[in-house]
Amino acid sequence: MPDAVRGHLDGRVGDFSGVMGLFLCPASRLAELITELIKVKPAKPIALSLVIDTGLGGVPKAVSIVESRSELLALRMVEMPAPSDVDEVWLERVSEFVPEDVIRVVEPRRGGAEWLDGVRRVIEHGSWPKLRCGGLSQENFPSVEEVGDFLTVVSGGGVAFKATAGLHRAVRHTDEQGFTHHGFLNLLVATARSLSGRDVREALASTDAEALTAEAKALSDQAAHAVRGVFASYGSCSLSEPVTDLEGLGLL
Repeated sequence: MPDAVRGHLDGRVGDFSGVMGLFLCPASRLAELITELIKVKPAKPIALSLVIDTGLGGVPKAVSIVESRSELLALRMVEMPAPSDVDEVWLERVSEFVPEDVIRVVEPRRGGAEWLDGVRRVIEHGSWPKLRCGGLSQENFPSVEEVGDFLTVVSGGGVAFKATAGLHRAVRHTDEQGFTHHGFLNLLVATARSLSGRDVREALASTDAEALTAEAKALSDQAAHAVRGVFASYGSCSLSEPVTDLEGLGLL
């Protein structure tokens, strides 16, 4: 936790502070975060995404704790995994437990047509769906086809989404363990294509960094704004790798 807080605070005032988003913290480690922030005394509250790992019933208490420490934390987002069926009653409780001015992010369990039905229900209830793009095993990495189907549903639903896990690098690549990772630049270009009715899967599968960069740079201000409204956030374990990649591609 000390390293995470220090890295976030340093990134918030560095040359590329504009790319810094929210600090993600599991609800189970909230007390640890608050203890660390009391020590470092941030100049302004940390913008927080609270990751619920204690079950839906733990949301009210966690939200209350954050709101009681407003000098240290500003709650901007609450994200949580959905039950396998993503039922209506559960989604209504999410809406009740999370304050109206806080973004709700819900991750339906991926797999089969039921997964996309769950994504649609999340959208219908006013939450952002979350797309998990990687993890510790091959099953955690969705296929190009699955990501493409997700983007079709989301771009047609007029809502933002958040991506998470496995997106440290800008362009699609295979790591030393043999896992092929999606690139966040691929996802950005694919989102742009989904909004304009073009080939999404080709963009997701591409390893051509120059072509992806050129396509991103060619987006009009209006198109770029529309993409940002859909692909609105992603989580990365690294603060430096995304910036290094974007600098190398001439995008920062």
